[in-house]
Amino acid sequence: GAYGLTFPLLLRSDGTKFGKSEDGAIWLSASMLSPYKFYQHFIGIPDADVIVFLKKLTFLSLEEISELEAGMRKPGYVPNSVQRKLAEEVTCFVHGEEGLKEALRATEALAPGSKTHLDWKTIDAIANEVPSFLLSYDEVLNSSLVDLSVKAGLLPTKAAV
Repeated sequence: GAYGLTFPLLLRSDGTKFGKSEDGAIWLSASMLSPYKFYQHFIGIPDADVIVFLKKLTFLSLEEISELEAGMRKPGYVPNSVQRKLAEEVTCFVHGEEGLKEALRATEALAPGSKTHLDWKTIDAIANEVPSFLLSYDEVLNSSLVDLSVKAGLLPTKAAV
């Protein structure tokens, strides 16, 4: 005999599918999607969906999830803190404690003004997912910051300054 197991689609509050065709593939393999990028995907979940996803994708108790939901309605709620909890739980489950640590280090290091130092493994893991631009030594030497910004595509023209 043959057996099958099906699950309903994971839908967002607006009725669209969560996953490959709507958002790009959410790979479970770190070779296809780094733990950092995986973590960032869950950080971007809208408030309207985060509680449903906590219930369906984590092993948190319903009581803990209810407390998180109630906290979202309280004054002083820190935006995206529940999304961070979702991202941490799912990333740890899929990529393990080390994968979560890598994602947290990269997230902290890429925050504006961060002074976090990354090891080579973390840099290598996120290198293809962080916007960057390659300029030769000769292109950088004796160039102003404005010229470099235009060459890198950060500014459309020098007049944009």
